[in-house]
Amino acid sequence: MEKVGVLLVSYGSRAAAIADALCRSENYDVRIFDADKQKNPFILEKAAAQEIGLDTEKILNFAKKHRDEIDFGIVGPEGPIIDGIRDVVEKETKIRMICPAKEYAIERSKVLQRHLLEKCCPDANPRFKVFDPKDRPGKDELRKDVWAWLDELENNAVVKPDAPATGKGVGVWGDHFSTREQLFAHFLTCYEHGAVIIEEKVEGEEFSLQFFSDGKHLIATDAVRDYKRAFDGDLGANTGGMGSYKDAGNRLPFMDQKDWDDALEIGKKIFDELKGDGDSPSLRGIPLYMAYTCARDGVKVFEINSRPGDPEMINLLPVLKDDFVDVCFRMLDGTLTGLNFARKASVVTYAVPMTYGGYRKKFSGDNKVDLSKAYELGKKYHDSIRIYPGSMELRGKETRALGSRAVCAVGIGDDIEDARNISLDGIASIDGALWNRWDIGSEGHIKKSIEHMKSLRR
Repeated sequence: MEKVGVLLVSYGSRAAAIADALCRSENYDVRIFDADKQKNPFILEKAAAQEIGLDTEKILNFAKKHRDEIDFGIVGPEGPIIDGIRDVVEKETKIRMICPAKEYAIERSKVLQRHLLEKCCPDANPRFKVFDPKDRPGKDELRKDVWAWLDELENNAVVKPDAPATGKGVGVWGDHFSTREQLFAHFLTCYEHGAVIIEEKVEGEEFSLQFFSDGKHLIATDAVRDYKRAFDGDLGANTGGMGSYKDAGNRLPFMDQKDWDDALEIGKKIFDELKGDGDSPSLRGIPLYMAYTCARDGVKVFEINSRPGDPEMINLLPVLKDDFVDVCFRMLDGTLTGLNFARKASVVTYAVPMTYGGYRKKFSGDNKVDLSKAYELGKKYHDSIRIYPGSMELRGKETRALGSRAVCAVGIGDDIEDARNISLDGIASIDGALWNRWDIGSEGHIKKSIEHMKSLRR
C-alpha cells in the first residue's frame, strides 16, 4: 500500500477519532506525526513521532523536522486554527493543511458571526445586541443599557462572550439565572475580558451539521444532537459536551424535512458569502460546524464554528463509508463532491473527572484509569464500539485522567437505542474515578424533544 504521512494537530477524543479513521484506511499505510496537548495513549500508540504542546512555534518546528515524511496535515482543536497554524505551516514547509486559513476562523468572534448572519441569513439570526468595553460606559450606565435591552427581550436572554469559551461562558435566562442581578453578575465576568452579546433566547431543540469543503464544494454530514449540560435532565453547568447522538438517517427524530432543508440552505448561504466569487481553497477542511435550533418559526443559528465538532465529529467518522484518507486527498485536490455514511445510528458518551462540571469542588483521590476491559468489548461488538481517550495522559505504564473530558465510548447500531446500549456498556467497563450522564440518546429524552417541537409548532 502507498505510504502516507499525516501531521495531526490533536487535543482530546476528537483527535483520537480522527487518528483512528486515518489508520483504518484500506488503501494507504498511514503514519501519524502527532502534535498534541498531552500524551494521548490512543494516538501515541499509532504515532510515528509525537510533539507535546500546541503553540504555533512548536507545531511548526515539528512539521519542519518531519516535512519530508508528511503528505498533509489536519487540525482538530480551534485554538491553533484561530492562531493561524495553517497559514504558517503552509508558508514555511509547503505541507498542505486541512483546516480553514486564519481569516476564515469565524469561531474567533461571536460578534462577527452575528453580523455575518445579519447580512446573508437574517431570518436565521436571533435578535442581539453587542456590549463592547471599548465603548467604556460607567457601570451604572452599562446596567441601564442592559436593563433596557432586557425590557425589549422580556428577560428572555442569552449572554455570550465574544471570544471562544467552548460553550462554558454562555448563560441562559431560566437555566443559569432567574433575576436580572444574577444575569448582570454573569455578564460582568465576561465583560471584563472583552465584548459580550446579549441575544434573544430561542425556544426549541438544538442540532448541528458539519460541512466538509475543498474550497469549491460544500458537503453536509448527518445531523447530530449534543448534550452541553453537565447532568442528567439537562441540569448543571454548560460543558464542552457530555455526549451526543445521531440517527440512522441524516435527520434527528425531532426534525422535519423543512428543518433539514433550511439548515442546508443557511450553510450554503454563509459559505457563498465567505467564499465570494470563484473558489477559495482557504476554506478547505470543516469551515462550517453549525449549531442550529429548531424553533417555532424556522431554524435559527445558535453558533458557527470553523473546526470539527467535539463530540459531534466522533459520531460521524466511525460510520463514514468512504476511506477517510481519500476524503482528505479530495479536499486537497478540489474534488470533494460527496460523502457516504452508513445508515447507522451512533451514540457518544463521555466519562469525566470528578471535579468536571462542578460535580465535586475537590477530589484528591487517584486519577488512574484502566481502559483494558472497555477495549476488550471489541471482541463482543467488533466494529460497533470505539473507545477514544481524550483528556488523558500516559505516564510510564499508567494512564491518568486529566482535568477535562477523559474518555468517550462510541456505540454504533441500527437505531439509537442499540447504539446507546453499546456506548453505555463501554462506559460502565472503564475502571477509574470518573462519572458520566446516563441519558445521552435515551428514549425519554428523545420523546421529550419530539413533544417539545410538536407543542411549539401547534
